[in-house]
Amino acid sequence: MDEHGGGGCGGGLRRVVVVGGGIAGSLLAKSLQFFANVTLIDPKEYLEIPYGSLRSTVEPSFAERSLIKHSEYFSNGRLITSPAVDITESQVLVADGRHVDFDFLVVATGHDHPLPTTRDHRLQHYREENERIREANSILIVGGGPSGVELAGEIVTDFRDKAITLVHDGPRLLEFMGPKASDKALKWLVSRRVAVKLDQKIDLNNVSEGTKTFGSSKGETIRADCHFVCTGQPVGSAWLHKTMLKINLDRHGRLMVDGTLRVKGRNNVFAIGDITDIRESKQGESAKRQAKVAAKNMKMIMVGKESKMESYRPPSSTTAIVSLGRKQAVAQFSLTTIAGTLPGFIKSRDLFVGKARKHLGLHPTFVDSF
Repeated sequence: MDEHGGGGCGGGLRRVVVVGGGIAGSLLAKSLQFFANVTLIDPKEYLEIPYGSLRSTVEPSFAERSLIKHSEYFSNGRLITSPAVDITESQVLVADGRHVDFDFLVVATGHDHPLPTTRDHRLQHYREENERIREANSILIVGGGPSGVELAGEIVTDFRDKAITLVHDGPRLLEFMGPKASDKALKWLVSRRVAVKLDQKIDLNNVSEGTKTFGSSKGETIRADCHFVCTGQPVGSAWLHKTMLKINLDRHGRLMVDGTLRVKGRNNVFAIGDITDIRESKQGESAKRQAKVAAKNMKMIMVGKESKMESYRPPSSTTAIVSLGRKQAVAQFSLTTIAGTLPGFIKSRDLFVGKARKHLGLHPTFVDSF
């Protein structure tokens, strides 16, 4: 296929370029691959199901299912393994020098979280992280959001002899959920001898891989053999500030979209996933729903039925489940908040990885060998 995207899967089909191979981008590419001439641009050769990453840190074999080569589900399109660096009215410029033509563009770059390019290297990274945990007697986790709480739960479940300290700069854990969920998560961690320190920050400016002494904003000195930073990642839009879409970014760096998930003021550019300015909890289920709506709307435009496009509606209530180890979790529903084995049964055993694989048309548990 030539570098301008003229050949390939269906010469008469509309050209769709999807930038970003996370949950949202991968599902949309899969949905449209037999309906349009789709090019998926991603810096890496695989999709990582993000909600499996913390389990993979303590159980590297879990990553065999949560790391999926794009070629497994995206068989009828073109994959470019290189970052996008610029956008014009009709092309995406890729770091490797290619210019990819589009009729429709979908930006789904999520959060800026640099990862190894190959699946094998990512698997090796998890093995190395696991070895760090095994060799450590004491572990510091910085950040008390869902990632920090879930990582603490995973480590304390598999390595009960480790001294774990979790430091959070807010007044309570899991601030995206209600106070009841925060309290239940705190009690669970404390009952398992995790030292939780709230309203404190760790100075990470001079921290390196071998650092074992950490200073807090309250003057405390915390000693740990290894540490993990779970404070979230910036929105993956830094590259857009140099493109035509810079005027479509809000002050937080998110793309402003209308109800149909088109970037405001642009008829052929869509945005889905964490990079949008939609006011909702940025969760995997939301990314899946947005991918479904955007795919349907592009199909409607392509067949001349724009009037039948669907509007994306964020969920009216916040439902969230945060795992606490392998068998327990804390869950917030519209009418109640619970913790224990029931929400753990819903999420913690598999972390929805099997469900995500099924959405991609893959077996939930069986993994092809490469």
